[in-house]
Amino acid sequence: MAEATRALGTKLMIGTNAVGNLSSIGGIEASAESIDVTALDSSGGYRRKIAGFKDGGEVSISGFFAPDDVGQAAIYAAFESGATSSYKIVFPPSLNAQWEFSGVVTGFSTSAELEDALTFEATITVSGEPILNLAVTP
Repeated sequence: MAEATRALGTKLMIGTNAVGNLSSIGGIEASAESIDVTALDSSGGYRRKIAGFKDGGEVSISGFFAPDDVGQAAIYAAFESGATSSYKIVFPPSLNAQWEFSGVVTGFSTSAELEDALTFEATITVSGEPILNLAVTP
């Protein structure tokens, strides 16, 4: 049985830039619709379903606000432009795995609390199919 792996070292990339000072990267939230194909002559008393469209969901990120960080600036620029960008969630090297996806930044906020460091949050809505690459060579 494989042991659990710490999240330390996980990165979010926008294009070729890592987004710095992150404390949390939400995962891909893939889901699929189902289409009801139950007919009047269906037997057994149960509804019948077939697979419909899939949705990659959203990826939420949060961390410590650093306006001079190239990755954070790229996330904000992507929000302002509305452009679809390429992203990667790169897991620690020992796992040799990463998600690759295209997405649109649909939310960006900063926060200043008296007893806390300055923070930021962003939401990336996945566009198209997210790909989980396993056995990625570092």
